[in-house]
Amino acid sequence: MSAPLPATANRDGRGAAAVARVRPLDMFSREDWAAITRVSAWRGGWLVLHAWLVVAATIAATVSLSNALWPLGLIATPIALAIIGGRQLGLAILMHDAAHGLLLKNRGWNNRIGEWLCAAPVGTDLNAYRAYHLAHHRHTQTDADPDLGLSAAFPVSRASLHRKFVRDLTGQTFVKQRWAQLRAAFAGDTPAPADATATADDKPALPDTANVFIRQATLRFLFVHGALLGLSLALTGGLWPFVLWLAALATTFPLFLRIRNIAEHACTPTDSGNPFSHARTTRAGLIARATVAPYWVNFHSEHHLLMGVPCHCLPAVHALLAANYHAKMTIAPSYRAVLASVVRP
Repeated sequence: MSAPLPATANRDGRGAAAVARVRPLDMFSREDWAAITRVSAWRGGWLVLHAWLVVAATIAATVSLSNALWPLGLIATPIALAIIGGRQLGLAILMHDAAHGLLLKNRGWNNRIGEWLCAAPVGTDLNAYRAYHLAHHRHTQTDADPDLGLSAAFPVSRASLHRKFVRDLTGQTFVKQRWAQLRAAFAGDTPAPADATATADDKPALPDTANVFIRQATLRFLFVHGALLGLSLALTGGLWPFVLWLAALATTFPLFLRIRNIAEHACTPTDSGNPFSHARTTRAGLIARATVAPYWVNFHSEHHLLMGVPCHCLPAVHALLAANYHAKMTIAPSYRAVLASVVRP
């Protein structure tokens, strides 16, 4: 269907500019809309289990190689960190679905699993993130967008982008972000970002998040990592499995977060009155899906158009939009192409 869509922004209750929205039934049949917005009773749970199984299998294979022939383990470690970091980003993406109430049909289990198995392992609080993220949807790329700081600086020089990547891969971003979180939780400093996908040095504009939520998130983070440390010792008698998890969290995870953030909104032709200009969709091959684009997060334009669609239905939305709407959307051929587009000549 290709009926005209609304193309004017409105304002929220506080007078801030709110971006325009589409009318789904102008774009889809009722049957298609019902199918792509149906929240499964089990699919989200399987995706969370999948993320953890991939992490466990990767760690087990790397430890086995290290024990059997240490040079192979040494060679396999960077690959393992990339795979684990990709699934850690995957947990953050599934936490994002839980924030929208789309992970599981049962709201209680949606929140419990989203909090403890997705948000806590990457140091985030689901409720704080939900409020923060919904504000991002209402005010995407406007002055009221809490995520504006993640994209406003682009384009940047090649040297600047390189420095950001080095900070991520050397653990500097992780240390800076976790230190800010600890100080906010226990010393009463300015709260750290509520968004697990915000890297510390990007300094996004933040809502007034109460320190109590940061403290709760920090305690959950420490509890989960204490449990992971205990599992490492109990199952293997050593620290190597836990070290692999933590090393990925400190290196590849921040890097993949940054690339994902850049791809979603940096250097997009944003117009608050045009709902098709709020985000970018990026085509992703196998390696991208294993690292920077797990669980269909690359279909970000579709998500901003229709934020009530579970992540596993976004490919179907992309296909349904192909005939009439792809020409209106910002669609990049690859993440490499996106990174090239956000670097100043």
